[in-house]
Amino acid sequence: MEKDKQVWYKVLDNKKELLEGRVMTVTAGHKTLCLTHFEGKYCALDNKCPHQGGPLGEGSIENGLLRCPWHGWDFHPCTGLAPGFDDGVETFPVKIEGDQIYVSLEEEAPHQTNISDIMAETMVNWGVNRVFGMVGHSNLGLADALRRQEEKGNLKFIGIRHEGAASFAASAYGKLTGRPAACFAIAGPGATNMFTGLWDAKVDRAPILALTGQVATQVVGTGNFQELDLIKAFNTVAEFNHRVQYKSRHSELMSLAIKHAILKRDVSHLSFPDEVQTIPVKAHKKAQTPEGRITPMTIMPPRESFEQALNLLNESERPAIIVGHGARFHMEGVIKLAEKLNCPVMTTFKGKGLIADNHPLGCGVLGRSGTPIASWFMNEADLLLVIGASFSKHTGITPKIRTIQIDFDPLALSKFHKVDAAVWGEISVTVEMLNQQLSNFGNKQNHLEEIANRWAIWKAEKSKRLLEDRGKGISSIAVFDALNQYAPEDAVMCVDVGNNAYSFGRYFETKKHSFLMSGYLGSIGFALPAAMGAWAAVDRERPVIAVAGDGGFCQYLAEVTTVAKYDMPIKIIVLNNNELGKISKEQRAGEFDIWATSLVNPDFANYAESCGILGIQVKEKDQLYPAMEKLMQHDGPGLLEVKTDVALL
Repeated sequence: MEKDKQVWYKVLDNKKELLEGRVMTVTAGHKTLCLTHFEGKYCALDNKCPHQGGPLGEGSIENGLLRCPWHGWDFHPCTGLAPGFDDGVETFPVKIEGDQIYVSLEEEAPHQTNISDIMAETMVNWGVNRVFGMVGHSNLGLADALRRQEEKGNLKFIGIRHEGAASFAASAYGKLTGRPAACFAIAGPGATNMFTGLWDAKVDRAPILALTGQVATQVVGTGNFQELDLIKAFNTVAEFNHRVQYKSRHSELMSLAIKHAILKRDVSHLSFPDEVQTIPVKAHKKAQTPEGRITPMTIMPPRESFEQALNLLNESERPAIIVGHGARFHMEGVIKLAEKLNCPVMTTFKGKGLIADNHPLGCGVLGRSGTPIASWFMNEADLLLVIGASFSKHTGITPKIRTIQIDFDPLALSKFHKVDAAVWGEISVTVEMLNQQLSNFGNKQNHLEEIANRWAIWKAEKSKRLLEDRGKGISSIAVFDALNQYAPEDAVMCVDVGNNAYSFGRYFETKKHSFLMSGYLGSIGFALPAAMGAWAAVDRERPVIAVAGDGGFCQYLAEVTTVAKYDMPIKIIVLNNNELGKISKEQRAGEFDIWATSLVNPDFANYAESCGILGIQVKEKDQLYPAMEKLMQHDGPGLLEVKTDVALL
């Protein structure tokens, strides 16, 4: 080696840390070494045993020889030679300056662009710049490419504690923004841990990109450690599902994955075999961009179905508008239409907050998680205009009233029963056409006074319920009354599954809030990871609040440490009644015995404090309101645990 190509690296500050007859692993640049102290001499050897790559720095010196910890092969601690054999490990020059130990290595060559680099750059070019995941042994090459993108300021990587939280966070990001984020895991169990969150994204039509490591191609099919057929495993959940290969068109493959996720509003999955991730690429291979690769989705509806809808609206005297989650990016035009018609607007539970409850035409949530206001106006209408909703059983949209349905997905139209006008088109385009072409407003009833009266009746009922107290904890009504008073009006609200969600839908009054939930999958544990995904989307531009029951919160309890690590200013509210209350309720309704629904919980407030965030516990109603105010005014992450009465919903 030429002298000018050698670099000295400090590998140990104090040589006394390495005792005589011991070894340790040290790092010089990007190379790990085995540092030995034998017969008064310090030596540096390659850390990898030549047979299986065993880490010699984790071995031991026995009878004057360094023994590999994996399979017992012996090497001389200073020469690196294996006695009696012609193999050994490379050694490197060592010098000592004072108590510090230095090792000389050849100067590292500049990084050469590899397959992972090309695909990671293509990913960020397409706008996928948030990744939630866990780095591990089968995704290290891809992780290194993501690290380089983060160092350039192109990407934010959030390291989570469980891959299920990664996919839930990415799902929530997609629901909130309409753009995909990525979730990232190793082969085997890391990949399978993401399934629930991926299904959540799929059934709620949120774009998402799943990136998984895979064992080396040469051992696929041999029963290798953590090996399973990820392409076959992901076939049920992924719309786009491919293994990255050496001769793949790598930037094209990433572009197609993201294009499918965006246009199909679905799951795309790419699996990266270990050895493929770091293969260098030729200089002429470049990352792709979305320029000229994706079409606008502003399609107009077919003339005949649009005219059916137009005629029905012109004829109707008491129309009502029902909006679902699919209308979330199109509400300006919808509200403009409602104001022209002077008609009530209600939402599905997934669409909660798309119109503020204090808007003169807003009637809250329809269905099991809703208000009597919404159900009243649905049943009194002579025509329902349903926009971006799927007629789920939970919402309970009646089939007995004439109905217009508008949706971007033709398969969602008339999915469960015949409707009178099924209008396939991009929602904002279709609604704008209605705004321009509606002509008959003289026959429409003005609902403003009726809506105000119905709200007054409901608020009086809520005030009565707020007084309920059985002496067994605080009522959910009180929790959401306090939240109504102190939650910032533009917060992103992430709600879990269970009785807490029903009470949330019924009692929380929306202003400029956005709401995220596990809609059609209904997966418990959603709220906290979803709040992490929301934070990744809005940072500190909007507050983020997670509301969960004790059962759901414990599903991803360790993610509180992730919140602390990244200083996410998320506010967590836990309704703790030591029970899976919704399941107990269902057991009673089904005339079963109450069984296996009781819970033993930690002190959640103390747990939060131990993780490094604010923790507050409330047991009495008079403590609730000042505690809620303190939580919301806190500049940083915090948790409020409320001891609640399981029966007061």
